Amino acid sequence: MATSLLAFITAFAVVFLVELPDKTMVATLVLTTRYRAWPVFVGVVAAFAVQSVVAVAFGSAITLLPDRVVAAVVALLFGVGAFMLLKEGFSRDEDSADEAGTSTVVPFWRAALTSFGVLFAAEWGDASQLATAGITARYGAPLAVGLGAWFALVAVAGLAVLVGRKLAGRLPTHWIQRVAGVVFAVFGVVALTQVF
Repeated sequence: MATSLLAFITAFAVVFLVELPDKTMVATLVLTTRYRAWPVFVGVVAAFAVQSVVAVAFGSAITLLPDRVVAAVVALLFGVGAFMLLKEGFSRDEDSADEAGTSTVVPFWRAALTSFGVLFAAEWGDASQLATAGITARYGAPLAVGLGAWFALVAVAGLAVLVGRKLAGRLPTHWIQRVAGVVFAVFGVVALTQVF
């Protein structure tokens, strides 16, 4: 019991600290400025649940992947994300309809699935996923580690959704997309430097 509690607390603390300034928080912020908050939160939380299970299931196996392969895939994902965000952010420059507080009205399921897909893809090879796998291997308590990691991810997602809703009411969406695109590009360059 003590080992499981220690594993839970360790997983929560490590994943929370790793995810707070991470790309997944930025992605959740951007999604919340584009769609209603509730479907974004549901999609993000579901993606985090699946990724936590994947990380725990693979345990230390994920950490055995060559660092350069993981870094190259992460750099590619960031690069594609940066391109898409910047392209959409600058293409909206001429649109007069893109005012502060404007969000896209889509069905709940579509916003939730989009959010799930974005965060599910962004979490592959992420530091929190690798940390979850390593903590699982160290403590041998997969359920406690998985729950600790998932609760930390949900807490970060909740913060991102709250901040995203506040930003959506004050800033034009295209500016948020531009800033997020630059942040994604920086993450991509950092990941690319780990390849070489």
